[in-house]
Order: sequence, then structure tokens, then C-alpha cells
Amino acid sequence: MKQLRYLVALIAFTLASVCTIAGGFIIASPPGNHRFTNSQVLETRSMQVNTQITDQIAKTTIDQVFYNPSGSRLEGYFLFPAPKGAVLKNFSMDINGKQMEAELLDANKARKIYEDIVRSMRDPALLEYSEQSLFKVRIFPIEPRSEKRVKITYTEVLELDNNTTEYVFPLNTKKYSAKPLNNVSFKVDVTSSSKIKTLYSPTHDVEIIRKGEDRATIGFEAKNTVPTLDLKVYVGTNKAKFGLSLLSFKEQGEDGFFFANISPGFSPQRDEVVNKDITFVLDVSGSMTGEKMEQAKKALLFCVDHLNPKDRFEIVRFSTEAEALFGKRMNVNTANLNKAKDFIKKLKAIGGTNIDHAFELALQEKNTQDRPHMIIFITDGKPTIGETQEDALLDKILKYNSEATRVFTFGIGTSINTHLLDKITEKTEAYRSYITPEEDIEVKVSNFYTKVSSPVLTDVKLTFGNTRVNKIYPKKVPDIFKGSSVTIFGRYEKAGNVTVTVEGTVNGKRETYTYEAELTNEETNYDFIPSLWATRNIGYLLDQIRLHGEDKELVEEVTRLAKKYGIITPYTSYLILEDERITMRRDRWDNNNVIFNGRFEEVEEEQRFMDGNADDFGFMHDKSGAGSVRSSKEVQELSEAENMAQSKAGAERLMYKDMEGNSRNFADQSKNVQGRAIYQKGNQWIDLYVQDEKNKALKANRVQFNSDEYFELLNNDPKISQFLSLGNNVRFVYNNNLYEVYE
Repeated sequence: MKQLRYLVALIAFTLASVCTIAGGFIIASPPGNHRFTNSQVLETRSMQVNTQITDQIAKTTIDQVFYNPSGSRLEGYFLFPAPKGAVLKNFSMDINGKQMEAELLDANKARKIYEDIVRSMRDPALLEYSEQSLFKVRIFPIEPRSEKRVKITYTEVLELDNNTTEYVFPLNTKKYSAKPLNNVSFKVDVTSSSKIKTLYSPTHDVEIIRKGEDRATIGFEAKNTVPTLDLKVYVGTNKAKFGLSLLSFKEQGEDGFFFANISPGFSPQRDEVVNKDITFVLDVSGSMTGEKMEQAKKALLFCVDHLNPKDRFEIVRFSTEAEALFGKRMNVNTANLNKAKDFIKKLKAIGGTNIDHAFELALQEKNTQDRPHMIIFITDGKPTIGETQEDALLDKILKYNSEATRVFTFGIGTSINTHLLDKITEKTEAYRSYITPEEDIEVKVSNFYTKVSSPVLTDVKLTFGNTRVNKIYPKKVPDIFKGSSVTIFGRYEKAGNVTVTVEGTVNGKRETYTYEAELTNEETNYDFIPSLWATRNIGYLLDQIRLHGEDKELVEEVTRLAKKYGIITPYTSYLILEDERITMRRDRWDNNNVIFNGRFEEVEEEQRFMDGNADDFGFMHDKSGAGSVRSSKEVQELSEAENMAQSKAGAERLMYKDMEGNSRNFADQSKNVQGRAIYQKGNQWIDLYVQDEKNKALKANRVQFNSDEYFELLNNDPKISQFLSLGNNVRFVYNNNLYEVYE
């Protein structure tokens, strides 16, 4: 009878439990079970992580709350994958306030634990950590329908690579089986004996707060979330005025990929800021009447209030005609600021939209050689007076702009000509922003201005010695502003030691900064680099298609990159599906090689999905309207992506029903493994490399999931765990062999 009660309780627990692996996790089962048989993973309700990084030493404290949803008392083990490659200095743990003894298992012993759990639970997700050590501690009792709080503190030594340290926290949850965590928060306090320059996360949108040259805090918080990536943070230090972090990744037989971050770090000195000229150009036509006008005026007042003491400025208002406040750029002083504020407060919306005259006035004064000049241009409409034809107007603006002044555009609403504004920013090597009706103009403009108000290095050039680099994004290195950094992705031919030179202008004087670094000749942990490089490349190519017409070679390159690196957006998914259809018809593929098609519940669902994606691709060619604004924003997000979250522009529109009737999101059905994409189709994961011409003739090595042969494959080469952890059915190419894991 007692056994029956345990069985009923276990069944109820199995149905109610949530399998999460975020930070540490608790494997629980009825009392007396010490071999992970019939075990489940307890639900993680919340997690708070606080880390102190001092030079290369990181001390991490994790506070996790677990929940037993069953009606039975359980016992289990708290397991925590130790950071890969870390040299752990010390470790402590308390559970509900009681200090506990824990065991640290090396990678080989940890792999045996993972194997036991996978054999029992028939879920290989834990194999992701097969190259890592493991903390293990027994927990008893775990009361029914109650919480268990676990605090763990450990200290590790971080590796240093080109003056850059990598901190990794195991945040990834089990694939497609996790209930959202109620709350996840991270706080990373960084202290360095050298000047902190680079602070960067390729995986998450983090907040960075600099507190001095040698101190900073990185924060991240999310609610009701299912994490899919481990958190990575990079800290670069350098005593030079500008710091350079350089990381690289290289797949055998191909050019390498590099990531470079240039940062001035924290600098409180105003004399390090470049003196600039700035012209604010505001549309006051009749369509700006009401709330738009009031918000735009507040934004302009904010910008004027935050001019630097040695700046010069001008304001141009335009409607039927344009009017300049001063007639030339004026110094920042009390009298000029007061005159500007009075001018702004009296602005009223009336008349047409004469963009032609506005740029003529804004660019009539010649630039001063030692001062960069930028224009902030705000409009909500298409040109209706003066030159109104897009190409002719663009030609006139570029003629006025003979000195290559950067023009930052803000388009308000959906009635603007996005192609005109985007071409202006493209030609002047600046940025565009769009403010939809539900967004606040004041917030968007003031946030942007805060970032660009204090340039510290302009007209920047980046060169590499001892190797050839190419396909660099952004194409032109942008100006560097106080408190920010510039992130660059590119390709390189030759590995080894390199000399990197950063050159730029500071108050009219050219300055040069030289750095010695190394580019790798092998795969590294930095496998985020190829994916983010491809994201920016695709964003750039899509913009070329948007603004200059659909070229066959550009479309083919977007399709190839999107497939290889898993950049699934409404614009690329349409191309990917169509490309595979054509190849299937031409080559009569075996179903084992079909990745993207045949995944939908029914033909009508597939057609609906394709039609929606075709519409999104078509909106790129529209010059105005909500679809045009959305595509401009999303394509620019791709071309400027700095982390994996930003590589999924428009992902919310990629929902569909799969063959089993389950709701899926196409953008979430790819994983980046060893620098390329693996795709989920139904219950199977398929490596894109199975479609490679050279791999089609490979005979599949079929290995049954959970068999002795399966674990022998893992133990012979733990790196293969990155593929095995994806699921029970995986088809992939590794070391020139084709493997097919099946249930």
C-alpha cells in the first residue's frame, strides 16, 4: 500500500513538475532512491545571482528557490555544473539557512552522473555540460507543495585572452519543457587594477553602469522567462586611452571570424570630449499638430539643455518654408540658450513640408575643420513643397552636404518616406530612428541625444597588420562617444599575432593607437561570433535590397547566410523555404535532407505562413506605411545587432502549427553549435551540413539514443555532447562523419 501511494505521488509529481536547468537544479524522487531512477527535476521559481569580478577572480553567489509540486515528501540531489575550465578556489552552500557539505566531482565523474540521469529520464539536455565539473549535495526532506531555498557561493579563476576575461553562468534551461521562471536577476560588480574598457554581453541585453575607471556594474533582470542561452559577459582592460578587446573563432578550412570592441571606458574629464557643431532640424508642418508637436518641443529643449560648453549649435524649423534661428552655428552661452528655448516654446504646427529648403539652410554654413558637424533631423511626413521626387531630392541634399555631415533622422508615424530617410542616413553614414504612434517622441530623441552628445574620437579607422581582413560590419567604423563603445565583426584570412591600429580625430588632431593581439587558428568558446557576424551581414544586404532593388546575387547570399547561421526572421524565412523547395524539385532530395519544408500541420497552414512571410519581404520595397517603417526598423536592428536577442527581429510573427498541432516559433527552432545552425523539425534536430554537397554521399552512423554505444560516443569525444544534448533524434556531421541518433 505504501509503495502504491509513492507510485501515485510520483505520477502526480511527474505531471506537475517542471524540468528546469537554470543555475543549479534539484533531481528529486521518493525517499530511498539514490540512483536517479524515476527521478524528476524540481521547478525553479526564482533565481538571484550576484557576482564580484576582481581582475581574473570571480566570486558568484546564487540564491535559488525551488518548489515541490507533488503531494509527497521527496529527497534528492542539488547539482550545479561548475564553470567550464574554471579553477575553483572555494565553495560553500546553505539550504534554508543550514550549512551543507557538498562534493565537487571532476568532469569524468560528472559525466557519469549526467549519464545516469539521462538514462533514467530519457532527456539528454544535461549532456550540454559533459565537459564540466559538478557540485553535488544530497537534500532531504523536500516537503510536499513547499519551497526549498538554496544558496551557493563559489570562486573561480577566469581566463585572460587578449586583455579580455570571459565570465559564463549556466542559465540555459531544458529545451522546450520549462515553465517560465517567475524572476531572474543578475548583478555583476566589476573591479580592476587596470582601467576597464570593454563591458559586453553577446547573449543578453544587459544594463551597464560605469562607476569610475576601474569599477562598473552589469545588470540583467527578466520575469516569466524561459532562458535559452547561458549568460556570457566579457570584461576588457587596458591602460591606453582607448581599449581594444579582440576575440576570434575559426572553423577548419575557412576564414576566421573576429569580434573587436573599441571603448574609451569611463572618463569624467570634459576636456577629452571632442568639441562639436550640431544643427537641429524640426518639422513644424500642419501634420505635427497636437501631442506630436508638444513632445518634439520637449525633446528639443532636452537636447539644448544638454549641449556641452564648447559646442556650437543652430536650430532650423521648416514647414512651407524653412527658418533658421541664428543664421549660423552659435556658441553655447546663457544668452543663446535662452533665445533658443524661447524659439522652441513658440513653435506652432502649420503649413506644408519643405524638406528641400530645410537642408539648404542646415548645410549652408561651411564646416570648421577641427569640429565634427552633425544634424538631427525630425519629420513626420513626405515632402510636399520644393523638390518632392525622392531621387532628385536626395541628389540635392547630397549636393548641399558637400562636406559629408552626418544626418541622424527621426521619422514620426507611418506617413513618412522611409526610403528617402534611410538613403540620407546611408549616404551620410549615420543612423535612422522611427517613432511609432504609441511611442514617446521626447524619450526616443533624448535617449539618442544622450548617447551621441559627447564624441571622443571621430572619423575612426581600424586596420590589421600581418593578416587580411574583409567583410567588416559596420562597413565604416562609427564615431566613438563618451561612455559607450563600438563593436565590430569581420573575417580574417591568416591566424597568429597581429598589430591592430585604431586611428581617429580628437579636436582636429589625428591620433593613432596601436595594439598587439592574436587571432586564433582553431574553434574557441566564442562561437557567438559567426552568428552575430552573419546577422549584421544579412542586415546590411537586406538594406541594399530595400533601398536599391532586388538583386539575384544579394538574395542568394542572404539565403545562404541565414540558413548556415540560423538567422530566422520574417524576411529570411520566406527565402529559406522557397530556396529549399526549388532545390528539392531539382535534386529530388531524400526526406532525411529536408529541413525547412514539410514541418507544418497542413498545407493551408504552410501557405498561410509563406504568404505572411512573403508580405513581410514585400514591405521592404514599400516607401511608406506601417509595413515600410517596421521593415526599416527591423533590418537596421539586424545590421547593428550586438547580442543574440537582437538577431531575431520580427520573431513574434513566425508562429505556426507543426505536424502534431503544437504551436511553434520558427525563430526558436535553431541552435548555434560550433559556429553553425542546427534546426529542429518535429522531434528531430538536423544539422544544416547534411545538405552540403560534400556530405550527401556520407553513410550515416546510426546510434540508438541511450544505448551503450551512445554513451561510448560521448565519452570518446565529450565535445560531441553539444550535438547530443539537443534531443533524442539528431542528425549531424562531426569530424567528417555523419551521425544519426534515433530513439
